[in-house]
Amino acid sequence: MKQYKVAAAIIMHKNEILCMQRAESNYPYLSYKYEFPGGKIEAGETVEEALSRELKEEMALEVNVKPENFFLTVNYQYPDFSIEMHSYIINVDNKAFQRLEHHDHCWLKAESLMELDWAPADIPIMEKLMLN
Repeated sequence: MKQYKVAAAIIMHKNEILCMQRAESNYPYLSYKYEFPGGKIEAGETVEEALSRELKEEMALEVNVKPENFFLTVNYQYPDFSIEMHSYIINVDNKAFQRLEHHDHCWLKAESLMELDWAPADIPIMEKLMLN
């Protein structure tokens, strides 16, 4: 079974969090679920470098991810693969970005995050954000 190391961004503007809706997927259990944006860590990349690269590729968003922005690591076993996901809080000055790969998005306050249908691996991150 495949195992992936991935990085995810909790993008915050003031007191709102960016929630990205996945497009249709090869894995039906992930199609149209909400997630925190990011992606796979490539060989030779640090987690922070991978997250910066992924946000640039998926959203044309230029950010500098620092180790001190680390939030939570989640290990999750899906039916077809497992992931180790490292999440980081990224504060942005404005809500401008380009949605290049996702189906939809919204900005929500932490207390409203449970209203969305999240990808299972992202749920522990969402729950911790609601507690903060």
